[in-house]
Amino acid sequence: MDTANPVIRLCILGTEAEFAGRLAEARRLYAQAWEARTDDFEACIAAHYMARFQDSPAETLRWNQTTMYHAQAVTDGRADDFFPSLYLNLGRSHELLGDPATAQEYYDQAAALGAVHQPD
Repeated sequence: MDTANPVIRLCILGTEAEFAGRLAEARRLYAQAWEARTDDFEACIAAHYMARFQDSPAETLRWNQTTMYHAQAVTDGRADDFFPSLYLNLGRSHELLGDPATAQEYYDQAAALGAVHQPD
């Protein structure tokens, strides 16, 4: 991954702020990354981080769906490694919204790509 890419750099800075407990700063940096996106790959990455800071499970699902939409639109393979995690995130969103059947479908897709769901 190109750490010189402005969107990726903002997400790295956001993650550093998040892990340091500076959550408002992390949220701001992730939003800046979303605003700075220039293609589907960058949108996929920024949306993934935006999903982490939503106020409701429904909004988190919406951002996870946005992430998947943009990942699927990347045609050069750069987003391929993200799919297992994206399926897990979508499964978790559906689980939190009380839809275990749909959640399991996404967990199964993740498992088919080598990522096993670890229940809480």
